[in-house]
Amino acid sequence: ELGWISKVYVNRPAVVRHAEQIKKWKTVKGNWQAAWLLKAVTCIDLTTLSGDDTPSNVQRLCFKAKHPIREDLLKALDMHDKGITVGAVCVYPARVADAVNTLKAAGCNIPVASVAAGFPSGQTPLETKLTEIRLAVEYGAREIDIVISRSLVLTGQWEGLYEEIRLCRAACGEAHMKTILATGELGSLANVYKASMIAMMAGSDFIKTSTGKEVENATFPVGIVMMRAIKEYYWQTGHKVGFKPAGGIRTAKEAVTWLMLVKEELGVEWLTPELFRLGASSLLGDIEQQIFYHVTGSYALQHELAMA
Repeated sequence: ELGWISKVYVNRPAVVRHAEQIKKWKTVKGNWQAAWLLKAVTCIDLTTLSGDDTPSNVQRLCFKAKHPIREDLLKALDMHDKGITVGAVCVYPARVADAVNTLKAAGCNIPVASVAAGFPSGQTPLETKLTEIRLAVEYGAREIDIVISRSLVLTGQWEGLYEEIRLCRAACGEAHMKTILATGELGSLANVYKASMIAMMAGSDFIKTSTGKEVENATFPVGIVMMRAIKEYYWQTGHKVGFKPAGGIRTAKEAVTWLMLVKEELGVEWLTPELFRLGASSLLGDIEQQIFYHVTGSYALQHELAMA
């Protein structure tokens, strides 16, 4: 629907002003904070995307995904029997089988997500991207995080962008597809809004801010613009698309602020793993540290919390 795209205008000063107000929001305390943090845990895509990933560190990540918070801490909060796990484990295609086999052996149903389509640059031929997606699905990935070709946005090739994402969606088959916009490289907030709309029109189940490899990753201005696009798309079509901020989210306070922003912009129904994810590798450690403090009144020593 190119007519829809051509009318987009973003009031950047207003967006930035709103983002600055978000940073000043007062965070919740006590049991309310613990509840929000546990909600954040269930929405985390626990991620390892390093060149030195091995089967053993993927196995360790999967164990942490199944047991994100120490059992004694959950018992103290009376949450030990609620089945709290992370939302997904996210790895490179070559490590998907390791993650799938480990989680299967552990007897849990946490989905494995795989980055694909030329992650993180997107600078590979379309056929290669589609083959990579199909292989990741074949290896057992139930979610695929594709990355768009930023050049198509920067040169205004909206039909080309739509077609690329549509073909990626088809290659995913039954797997859910998250489309990474790499917003730090799109040039303007208007482009972020347009790319969000195109990605949703082409069938994305989620739109995601960043690969985590750009200089600028998940920021509140970008989050506001993407959520407003999701809201407008929902008003126009009745179809709910998920949102995933990723990259640079490292503290429990940041995680809660993102949850609060989603609640304000999209509503409580978006605060589920089916419609909201946090892309993070180190965030879980800080959340567990804060829950430890809430339960015990002191911060954990390094050896008292299992490695993520």
